[in-house]
Amino acid sequence: MRGRTMKLCVAVALAVAFQFVLVGTASAHSVGLTASATCQNNTAVISYTATSWDLQTIAGSNSQIDIRFNGITVDSKPFTLVSNPPNTFSGSQSTQLTGSVTVEAAAIGNWGDNVGPGQTADVTVTIPTDCGTTPGTGRFTGGGKQIDVGGLSITKGLTIHCDLLLSNNLEINWKGHQFHMLVHTSAICSDDPNIIQAPPAAPLDTMVGVGTGTYDGDDGFTVQFTLVDAGEPGTSDKAAFKIFETANPSNVVLDLPLTVLTGGNLQAHFDQPHKQH
Repeated sequence: MRGRTMKLCVAVALAVAFQFVLVGTASAHSVGLTASATCQNNTAVISYTATSWDLQTIAGSNSQIDIRFNGITVDSKPFTLVSNPPNTFSGSQSTQLTGSVTVEAAAIGNWGDNVGPGQTADVTVTIPTDCGTTPGTGRFTGGGKQIDVGGLSITKGLTIHCDLLLSNNLEINWKGHQFHMLVHTSAICSDDPNIIQAPPAAPLDTMVGVGTGTYDGDDGFTVQFTLVDAGEPGTSDKAAFKIFETANPSNVVLDLPLTVLTGGNLQAHFDQPHKQH
């Protein structure tokens, strides 16, 4: 009887210890972030490194980590064990934001042991005052034709300005649904030296923006979008769109990652002459 009791106690102790290890591992999932802002060739650049801590690193990754500047997603990558050091990724983005910028890393996907998303980290950086960065230079149009990308069609009236002024038109149609942007609330416009967007000449090749509008006629929805002009004839241009309920961001009605166009042409331009407002 004493032997049975001892075996039972050992089994219980091992079970409790195993549960403790599992709980400890799950709670160990977190996201770290470092970021800094510099001025390169008179352009503000924010550099960042996201780091994950996971005691077991089962499967070695989180399926998606978003990097956001002032709430706008500018990059998205997974953590992997093959990075150096492991479970990190680094990047940099030019920006036309000024002053203080909140840089955030957010775990969007599940971890390797099915621990859910939700962990975040943020850092505030200050854009150098002598960088010469000016908000809102340039605009995007749809090149006069309907744009097709990932099963979506963007009406040919696409016109979006970096400085948010003048008319800003974005209408997206897909599988019986429609989103119409009513207010353009934010934009980060940048010029990647590795992208040759001309012709025509323009001060940008990439716009990451946010707007609000209607989804199937109902108010209260937000769009986050990325537009990339990679030159003529538009076969290398890219776009991304995420649309969700503003008051309930988990209610996502459309999520298209950055995808090469299958039709049409995105074109970056200099600003139109602005009249007094």
